[in-house]
Amino acid sequence: MGRTVQLHCVRWAIASGLALSLIAPGAGAADAPPLVRKAQPLARSFDWSGFYAGGHVGYSRGSTRSTLSDPLSPDGVSTFGSLYGGFQGGYNHVFPSGFLLGIEGDVSFPEFFEDGVISRRPTTLDTEVTRQVDYIARLRARFGYVFGNTMVYGTGGFATAQARYLETPGLILPQDKFLRQHVGWSAGAGAEFALAPDWTARVEYLYDRFNRTSGTFPSGAAVASDFDLHTLRLGLNHFFHPGEASAPPRDGKVSPWPIALDNWNVHGQFTLIGQGYPSFRSPYQGTNSLSGTHQIRNTTSATAFVGLRLWDGMEFYVNPELMQGNGLSDTFGLAAYPNGEAQKSGFPYPRLNIARVFVRKTFGLGGEQETLEDGPNQLPGKQDVSRITVAAGKMSVIDIFDNNTYAHDPRTNFMNWNMYCCGSYDLTMDKVGYTWGAYAELNQKYWAFRAGYFLMPVISNDNRFDTHIPDRGEYIAELELRYSVAAQPGKLRLIGWVNRANAGSYAEAVALPVTSLNYPDIALTRRVRNNYGFVVNVEQAITQDFGLFSRASWNAGQTEKMGWTDTDQSLSFGGSLKGTSWGRPNDRIGVSGVVEGLSREARSYFAAGGLGILIGDGALNYRPEKVVEAFYAYSVNKWTTVTFDYQYFVNPAYNADRGPVSIFATRIHVEW
Repeated sequence: MGRTVQLHCVRWAIASGLALSLIAPGAGAADAPPLVRKAQPLARSFDWSGFYAGGHVGYSRGSTRSTLSDPLSPDGVSTFGSLYGGFQGGYNHVFPSGFLLGIEGDVSFPEFFEDGVISRRPTTLDTEVTRQVDYIARLRARFGYVFGNTMVYGTGGFATAQARYLETPGLILPQDKFLRQHVGWSAGAGAEFALAPDWTARVEYLYDRFNRTSGTFPSGAAVASDFDLHTLRLGLNHFFHPGEASAPPRDGKVSPWPIALDNWNVHGQFTLIGQGYPSFRSPYQGTNSLSGTHQIRNTTSATAFVGLRLWDGMEFYVNPELMQGNGLSDTFGLAAYPNGEAQKSGFPYPRLNIARVFVRKTFGLGGEQETLEDGPNQLPGKQDVSRITVAAGKMSVIDIFDNNTYAHDPRTNFMNWNMYCCGSYDLTMDKVGYTWGAYAELNQKYWAFRAGYFLMPVISNDNRFDTHIPDRGEYIAELELRYSVAAQPGKLRLIGWVNRANAGSYAEAVALPVTSLNYPDIALTRRVRNNYGFVVNVEQAITQDFGLFSRASWNAGQTEKMGWTDTDQSLSFGGSLKGTSWGRPNDRIGVSGVVEGLSREARSYFAAGGLGILIGDGALNYRPEKVVEAFYAYSVNKWTTVTFDYQYFVNPAYNADRGPVSIFATRIHVEW
């Protein structure tokens, strides 16, 4: 019960933070541009007519009534709750009287942690029947009244939801399933507020009621259910006004809008990656192997980056994100995994993740200043080069540490995990790549030093975090040195880290008596242990269009990995070239390679059939894993890039008995 209450408190904190980012007035420091301007005569009222599109995040509570043909599970009512998020679009028409009529469609998806679960029921067959909501879609009329830059409305219409019924273990498959489509109705009310010439924020309540559906599993268990849902949600909308700029210049002049335009921003990205390979030599394979049979998989992500300046030097950011798809072999079988967008939880339908929600405070130390451009999780303005920055919240550790100009973002450059990132640095994260923590940074013109503390998973590769603070967690520090060679800039980053967590021992697992599992059960050896290592990260521009990078990393290799991948030593090297010389300056070519290995203890563990985060063939003819990656990124326009990527793997998962493997990919990336 305590864990559930804590989880709901965190969710309400996230929702409250999002509300703050959209509508909170705040208070400005005396020498800062105030967040909320004093009332000014409006240059014009907001134009509420026309087409619009946007996104929303909210919290839903509901109840479900179900019957199950099993005496162990009598009929009953159960309650559930989850964050939901998605997108909406519609059209408004405003009459001269101020009366508004409109139509809106929206789709909402549950949070990945709950995965849309609305009930779990045991059966006398020693199975469990689970019901999940994959998505909820609505088509509603809106009727309201416009008060200048504010609009209130009521709404109602049609709703549908896809339910996924699962029985685990199944009679035919490990998990038998069937899908059903609920239909019903939706009604609610809300208020919407103009923030800028083309932007509005809203707060909205919806009630959904869905009809009863039913089905029977191969085991003979029959189930029927209906459900309803109460949702309070927040949203942002962009209006498409013909012939008007999306926003006036952020010039610091007095704004007629409630929040100064240079004190908030919204950016977004969409990435689709399709990846596949032909069949390859595979005399055997285990639980965590890359399948020897050809396959194609895809992943999709869509992210909104919302930023708000609370007062001078203090900023708040939230990044709602939708994720969908599976990595090759369900993200198993390769230590240097080929798709950085392939999180370790597969989703047949999109799932919501509040990827980042954090506050950041900057203390200027005076002297020379630099200009920050408007961008994702970066508000425009000037700041002192000499400064101290502190931040806390939910984020990815590599948002701050192990950066590299040429290899850092799988959405835009190298896709391979151990080329865009850190090799044998055991990066702490949940299954989709994020954690909670804090860091501090001292920045100077020619160097910077940063250090941080972040939560570790409770066990290896888990979505729950260990809150024994500060006894357990990841401690990391980085020194960044900036220099020039032949008038071209370069950077050297030296990183050291210690993970203290509930981890198993390779050597102790191998020494255990053989169990019915027929492989070493490392879970039996888990206790609080330390793992540690370092990363050397270097980048060097050769010309304005061409640059090189390299990373060398090492860890002690005695314990199971907690968050990243099964690697103990790694060395990568590569380069990136812009297309200026052939008349396409926004195109890029990248070529890189990585060699990585396992410690002696890890080799023995995997040779005995042990399983890691990503690998485990059931046997191991050990050789270092070697990968080459090459890509061409073709710039379609200023928003869209299409990338063609090829990766060649020798000794996949350190196993000379399998492979080699050629993996081909196409990536579509859109950002705005």
